[in-house]
Amino acid sequence: MPRLLLAEQIMAMPAHAPHRPWTEEEFYAARDAAPPGERWELVDGEVLVTPSPHWLHQRIVGRLYVLLDAYVRPRGFGEVFASPLDVKLQPGLVLQPDLLVVPSGELRRRSDTVKRLLLAAEVVSPSSARYDRVTKRPHYQRNRVSEYWIVDDMSRTIERWTPDDDRPALLAEQLTWHPSGVSEPFGLDIVQFFKDVAAED
Repeated sequence: MPRLLLAEQIMAMPAHAPHRPWTEEEFYAARDAAPPGERWELVDGEVLVTPSPHWLHQRIVGRLYVLLDAYVRPRGFGEVFASPLDVKLQPGLVLQPDLLVVPSGELRRRSDTVKRLLLAAEVVSPSSARYDRVTKRPHYQRNRVSEYWIVDDMSRTIERWTPDDDRPALLAEQLTWHPSGVSEPFGLDIVQFFKDVAAED
């Protein structure tokens, strides 16, 4: 389950010190000193720390990555990445979506940072759903990320958000993504996808 950290917990300030937002400098210093395997994100001055994911989560991410990469790369409009990769859509905001599609030309030099996204996707668990739906989702919309997907293997659905949506499209059968300027859409048979990745109890 993601946990919230206060700046004082890492910066060794007195226990009675008032809560204050993290700076990016504090965030990066603390993350560099943290144990490996955790995902750190900075949202609204708070740090979200998520432990190493479950194997089923990673299976879903891996198979969705393969499908997206097979669609995006031949058409040359972007590049698909899997977490961990920092996304800095605005100052003071550091996100690491499970999957992301970056526009072509965004990353050319080793020093480049991801500042624009065509797509972000999160694979949720019951304990992380609130952070993905409530805490992080408005930032993707505010920064005009074309689509934000919340993949829920428990309900076998995908929530799709676009920048101007007040409510998501809740998809249980078919997902279609048609990026601007691309002739053919991406299609995902949601029912078959979840059958393919299902774990047997």
